[in-house]
Amino acid sequence: MSFSILGTGMYVPPKVVTNDDISKLVDTNDEWIVQRVGVKQRHISTNETAADMGTKAALAALENSGVKKEEIDLILAASVSGESISPSVSCMIQNKLGLSCMTMDINAACSAFVFLLETAAGFFARKKVKKVLVIGTERLSRIVDWEDRGTCVIFGDGAGAVVLGEGDNYLDAVFHVQGGDNVIDIPQFIGKSPFFELEQKKPYIHMRGQDTFKFAVNAICKESKYLLKQNNLTFDDIKYVVPHQANQRIIDFASVMLKVPKEKFYVNIDRFGNTSSASIPIALDELNRQGKLEKGDLLLLPAFGGGLASAACIVRW
Repeated sequence: MSFSILGTGMYVPPKVVTNDDISKLVDTNDEWIVQRVGVKQRHISTNETAADMGTKAALAALENSGVKKEEIDLILAASVSGESISPSVSCMIQNKLGLSCMTMDINAACSAFVFLLETAAGFFARKKVKKVLVIGTERLSRIVDWEDRGTCVIFGDGAGAVVLGEGDNYLDAVFHVQGGDNVIDIPQFIGKSPFFELEQKKPYIHMRGQDTFKFAVNAICKESKYLLKQNNLTFDDIKYVVPHQANQRIIDFASVMLKVPKEKFYVNIDRFGNTSSASIPIALDELNRQGKLEKGDLLLLPAFGGGLASAACIVRW
């Protein structure tokens, strides 16, 4: 036993920041951003935390699934941009929902949603749960250096969620981690210990773009082909590839390398930017509510990011 997806939900804050707005902050322009990243606009929180947005996405998913919040046995959440280390984002969402179930956070940056699904599958396999909320929620505007044009143009805020129930629609997954902070790093404030001697690195997103690009394309191609081969499938069997929305050029390049039509990749980075752990569940909710998914459709979900960590899974709708 694994699980089935019973419902989806998403939430993005109402404030939209365009590339022209960004160009007033740093030396950039709309053409430069669109060509290099593919983002035209992003949603930015002005008065909501990651937990606030995650709660709203969870409520939307519960409504879509027809599941009452009191039926939830477990909340799994991911965020690299929560307002506190403790309590965790999942604990805060539980509190805002008025529940008392077990909660857990998993930190795997942009790959975290797939890590959460794998964790949920384990709970279902052990028959410990019947209904699970899985949430990716990010206020990346909190940890972006708004003076760095290489990163501030990429990211956005938002949350996505799914409600899972008993079933056998999580077919398989693959994971890869090569730990290190030389490519992507989001340091915490180092603290005020008078005994610690290392220099404080600015607590914002630090990213080596070209290395990230190479890692991401390799991860999508290698792990997607591995999963399909392991399950005797081809890309013809997949209705949509729903990748982490990191960069339009990454997705385009993977499409060429895999010889898969661009139309098979669901892309919304132009409207939301990179929302890290929230990007795949946001995309799933859009596909669901647009009526683009039918029962039995196979979806391939590849993700990659800080860690460095990558993951991919196949889900039957």
